[in-house]
Amino acid sequence: MRERPIILGIVGDSAAGKTTLTKGIAQVLGEDNVTVICTDDYHRYDRVQRAEMGISALHPDCNYLDIIEQHLALLRAGQAILKPIYNHSTGAFDPPEYIEPSQYVIVEGLLGYSTSRMRDSYDVKTYLAPPESLRATWKIRRDTRKRGYNEEQVLEQLRKREPDSAAFIRPQRKWADIIVSFYPPNETEINGDNLLLNANLILRPTIPHPELSTILNAKGNHLGAAIRLGLSRDMGKPVDILEIDGHANLEQVRELEKMMCKEVPYLWQFCSLEGNQDLGKIIGTTGETLQSYPLALTQLLITYHMLKAAS
Repeated sequence: MRERPIILGIVGDSAAGKTTLTKGIAQVLGEDNVTVICTDDYHRYDRVQRAEMGISALHPDCNYLDIIEQHLALLRAGQAILKPIYNHSTGAFDPPEYIEPSQYVIVEGLLGYSTSRMRDSYDVKTYLAPPESLRATWKIRRDTRKRGYNEEQVLEQLRKREPDSAAFIRPQRKWADIIVSFYPPNETEINGDNLLLNANLILRPTIPHPELSTILNAKGNHLGAAIRLGLSRDMGKPVDILEIDGHANLEQVRELEKMMCKEVPYLWQFCSLEGNQDLGKIIGTTGETLQSYPLALTQLLITYHMLKAAS
């Protein structure tokens, strides 16, 4: 294993699913082995100040990007940081926290790829890009249940933030190694259970992905129609597209995980649904724990890349 920490970036707009993905990967790697950093903590202004100034938290001018750069460099060098803490419940700042990096560091937030110095700090870069209608549904659920807003306030916030989302958040997609989109099988199910969501993973050749073509190809895909690998172009460049339907079964998932993890034998202790029951776990709308195989395979693929970078 490398002496310095392995750093994963997870960037996406508000309520894109960053925290859900982060928690799952941390559980797979072992929470004692993972340090999680949220770049939202580096806001320059609190909620009252932002409202008075008419600036959104998505705007770079509302965040200490230079301190994020410094802290990422320190973490990559294995050094401790004194990290600010933004309290989403109160909209104010709590006392800063002294953090020493673990073997793995996950950095999630809105503006993690905004500068070249930030981007150079990551070993793996992931971007979450759900359909905007689904993200709005997620944001309404989260902010009304956990952050004290009503639905009208959330919708107004989404409307006001849209220019900054388009200008500063979504353009970061181009820097990602993996672009993850969870989406309903059809638009009529936009408010349905998360368990039914499909996953579309764009795998850019900026990092070496596991060899999957032997079992996922146009001539003979013995995994069935629920899991597909194809070639496409993204931003004018060739990419692989891995599609996983929400109705994929456990047998198909386990076959695919074997292909992901066979390259390095010791990866198997991590890359296995059998060995890690937390893979793909989500909390349903009524509070019950559910398992999403598209989410599990997404967590598995990202975990693979973190462990591969460490080998």
